[in-house]
Amino acid sequence: MPIVQVEGFSEPIVTDAGRRLVLAIEDAGIDILHRCGGNARCTTCRVDILAGDPGPMTEPEVERLSRLEDRTPSMRLSCQVQ
Repeated sequence: MPIVQVEGFSEPIVTDAGRRLVLAIEDAGIDILHRCGGNARCTTCRVDILAGDPGPMTEPEVERLSRLEDRTPSMRLSCQVQ
C-alpha cells in the first residue's frame, strides 16, 4: 500500500496501489484542485514529489508541464501519478 505524506498535514495518507494521487489526496479530506477532471490539461493539481518514485510521466503530463515557466524538476501532475 503506497503511503503519501503531505507537507503541512501530520497524518500520512495510505491508499490503494494504482489509485491516482489526486484522488488519494481528496480521499484524505485535503482540498486539491483538478479542474480538467484528471486529463492533464490544466495543471491545477500540480505537486512537488520530494521523495520516493512517482513512476514515469505520461505523454500528456510531459507536454503540459513543458509549457510552464516556473516548473521545478520535482513537479508532477497529481492526476497523472498512480
